[in-house]
Amino acid sequence: MIRIPGAALAVLTLAAMTLAAAPAAAETPEAPVAAVVHHEAGVWTLDLTLDRDAPLWVFGDSEPLGDGRGWRLHQWTVETPGARLETVGGRDVLRGVNGAPVPRRVRLRMEPRFIDLQASYDPVLMFSNGAAAWYSEVFHLIPLASADELEALPRDLGPLVDQSGPARVTWSDADGPVLVQGQRLEAPESSRVGTYILFGPAELVAGDGLSTVVDPGLPGWIADELADWAPRVGEQYAARLGPGESTAPTVMMSWTGPTPGKTSMAGSVLPGLVVMAFEGEGVLQPSAGVRDMARWFIGHESAHFWLGQTVRYATPEDSWITEGGADLMAIRAMQAIDPAFEARERLQAAVDACVDFADQPVSTSVDRGEFKAHYACGAVFALVAEAAQKRATGGDWFDFLRPLIDANREDEVLTRAEWLDRLDAVSGDPSLRADMETLLDRGAEDAAGVVARLLGRSGVAVLFEEDEVRLA
Repeated sequence: MIRIPGAALAVLTLAAMTLAAAPAAAETPEAPVAAVVHHEAGVWTLDLTLDRDAPLWVFGDSEPLGDGRGWRLHQWTVETPGARLETVGGRDVLRGVNGAPVPRRVRLRMEPRFIDLQASYDPVLMFSNGAAAWYSEVFHLIPLASADELEALPRDLGPLVDQSGPARVTWSDADGPVLVQGQRLEAPESSRVGTYILFGPAELVAGDGLSTVVDPGLPGWIADELADWAPRVGEQYAARLGPGESTAPTVMMSWTGPTPGKTSMAGSVLPGLVVMAFEGEGVLQPSAGVRDMARWFIGHESAHFWLGQTVRYATPEDSWITEGGADLMAIRAMQAIDPAFEARERLQAAVDACVDFADQPVSTSVDRGEFKAHYACGAVFALVAEAAQKRATGGDWFDFLRPLIDANREDEVLTRAEWLDRLDAVSGDPSLRADMETLLDRGAEDAAGVVARLLGRSGVAVLFEEDEVRLA
């Protein structure tokens, strides 16, 4: 999630999505909840069919707002007698009245409004022409037998959603087909989480690299800029790395309106989809800051269609492979499109941050809340690999990366060992791997010296003076 100014970065998780045009019941995997999201004449309803008696059903995706209530309580109203919607311990729950089970069939009326959540995907994106895009995960429920079970729930409910069986959601719009993963479909169904479903009018502009869906109310200067920029970024990646995870990768841009005193851009990446929500009067007029942040966001997040989705890391400790790798992909793609792009400034920032974080093990930095370490040191490691590739073949980062992606398209996992084995093969210098493993597993008191020597031995020109590593 990114905002301007004061960009804040949140770790984003990915999950698979299965969609079809209303398959037969025999083909439907078991799920504890069947949900129908329906829109007609401006009215939104959610019809839930539950498969068992339980006094509590907790939503697997919840986040309270400033008043302590979950966002659903601000937008959803239960219409079925015998059930009520509450927030308990920061989680939204359906509760049966007087301790009774929640009725097997529950209807809620929804009044969607855009809310920029801090630690979750935004539940719904609102477009200026009345269109709305729902995040599919917000309709999944987990049955519980008691309040004690609710209190004992772990922080991350994702595995419990999978264990109980994600809801099968049907998306229905009386005004016509909904847009999902680049296609317009009548009443599609989803049994897994991980995308936005767009209801209402919105033009899908197909591109060779990335397609775009742009809110018609988005200020023209940024709409035109990104409608041109996004496909060109995708073309770069496809040309250098082959096909990505999705056959129709898409960037979806919404406009919340010219809120006085505000300039913001929230966004996230999901399988085959990058979403961006702009808001504030600061977006009305051309702004280099807004443009550059939006360009970078598209460059980094769409890189994950290849490095992160076509192949993913094996464990969270290895996310430096995808995050730092995506940063260098974005830098090289942006250089190719715009020769005026200042790559050195971005790379120097990565070097500086890596030195700051690498006095402790980089692989476990997320446990310490140091999320940027994987981005920064991952980018430094990618720069080392690129320099080794250049020495060996005259190639670049994409030439180093493509064989790794191609070799793992089937199992879809790029391991740390595979990445480092390729570095050994390209560089012929096992000391590069040794230094990276030191930074990953133990950290180094002399982090600046280790980073400087690592870069220098691979062929990156650096100056190292007074514990400062400067790209020459």
